[in-house]
Amino acid sequence: MMTNKFLPPAGAPRDLAMAQLANAVGDGAFVVTSALFFTRVVGLSEAQVGLGLTIAWLVGFLAGVPLGNLADRKGPRMVAILLALSTAVSVSAFLFVRSFPLFLLAAIAYACSQTGLTAARQALLAGLIAPAERTKIRAFLQATVNGGLAVGALLGGIALRFDTEAAYLVVFAVDALSFLIAAALIRRVPSIAATVRVQGEPRLAVLRDRPYAVLALLNSIMLLFMPLISLIGPLWIVTRTDAPSWAVASLMIVNTLGVMVFQVRVARKVRDLRTATKSIRYAGIAMLAACGVFAFTAMKLHPAVAAGVLVVAAALLTLGEMKLASGAWEISFGLAPADKQGQYQGFFGSGPAIARMLGPALLTTVVLGWGPIGWIIVGALFVGTSVLTGPAVKWAARTRAVSVDGSAVVA
Repeated sequence: MMTNKFLPPAGAPRDLAMAQLANAVGDGAFVVTSALFFTRVVGLSEAQVGLGLTIAWLVGFLAGVPLGNLADRKGPRMVAILLALSTAVSVSAFLFVRSFPLFLLAAIAYACSQTGLTAARQALLAGLIAPAERTKIRAFLQATVNGGLAVGALLGGIALRFDTEAAYLVVFAVDALSFLIAAALIRRVPSIAATVRVQGEPRLAVLRDRPYAVLALLNSIMLLFMPLISLIGPLWIVTRTDAPSWAVASLMIVNTLGVMVFQVRVARKVRDLRTATKSIRYAGIAMLAACGVFAFTAMKLHPAVAAGVLVVAAALLTLGEMKLASGAWEISFGLAPADKQGQYQGFFGSGPAIARMLGPALLTTVVLGWGPIGWIIVGALFVGTSVLTGPAVKWAARTRAVSVDGSAVVA
């Protein structure tokens, strides 16, 4: 029985939650301070930072499946511990590098470690938790992550307030320490058996699984909501609305608090592939509604009214995020072979990297270039993609020993 509605049961899930909480604190501080740290402390130009991080996340995206496969073959707990340690080392390297080539190497190590760590943790979760409980426990973890991001962002905000080299160095040191703590917590989790590749079986079988690849692509498109919250929304507020400047912060506040409080409740309604596809359809509708509300703010509204409307838009987008996440977790776990969860989670988990790489340029052109019409086009993309997910799930279910309602069938 749950003792706290924000934390999973004691034991392995609790340790995993605390490990992700530590990671999230570090990530929150990193996101808030990284741009100024790399320009003011490391001494890079904005163009160098952008190019370096783009290359790093591209390499990280390509490394996700091989590192996930390594987790399957060597055991996800050991690989997760090693990748948490390598993340700590790469973050620590940022404290000392003062040239673009060394920055690029550290950034690539950081991106690969982060991508592989996500895949290994997902594989570890899949091996420790019964299939019926995975989405619920994953929701607890996500709520915990959002709490950690909020704490990390606060630490980063303090560093920005001081705006000194010492303050930035302290924040990055805390980031590195958070991953050392995560490694220690993961070490407390029971290990699960590594799998052995069958003779003649493809080394990276997920790359030949076309239905799963289509679902991963559809999920990546839905994840374009991420730059809407972090980049496009704030730029839209500042350049196209009469809302006060503090309305920019309201987007992140509503999103963070919404996921912390309601993600577990939303995920309880997802029990199998059928309810997962239904949840994603609702996500598409909520995201379309959010885009429509954002478009409405282009009208000449009183600043207070505009701020209130933007809060509604943020709430709708957050609802869409929670519905999408709940359905995507069930689909990514439920359609992955039990002995290949690492490489499958590494592949499906590449969506955020794709959204971060392609989303800013695409959405800046469509939304900021085309105005309200652009918002409606983006909303239509979300709802259309969500509708296509249902047939894609049925196609995938026909190719393996599962059915849409979760009962076993013969493939």
